Amino acid sequence: MSKKMSVERATEFGSSWNSRDPDLVASFFIDDGVYHASVGPDHLGKSYFGREDIRKGAKAFFDRFPDGRFENLKVVVAGDIGTFEWDFVATDSAGTLVSTAGCDLLEFSGEMIAKKNAFRKAR
Repeated sequence: MSKKMSVERATEFGSSWNSRDPDLVASFFIDDGVYHASVGPDHLGKSYFGREDIRKGAKAFFDRFPDGRFENLKVVVAGDIGTFEWDFVATDSAGTLVSTAGCDLLEFSGEMIAKKNAFRKAR
């Protein structure tokens, strides 16, 4: 019997985004996983396909927001889908600490992430 995604493992994945470790983040994805960032030129934001590309996307995110962190993570797992709600806190270009609300729509393959589609509130 294959393992299923649990709230605990999904929470570990959500917390991995505060580690600043792109290898750790990518390790939660299946080999051909997909990450749609909340911003970018594509219809779904900048899209990353496959574990190595996802690692590059996570690194780009960490480089863009060197002091960024996710707070107030709320995790829901319902079979092979799930959601995160969060606040992202980072310093903007003017030096002001800014908090942005957002969410992720998740698809799972067993206990791994198949897709992460991120959304955020714009001010």
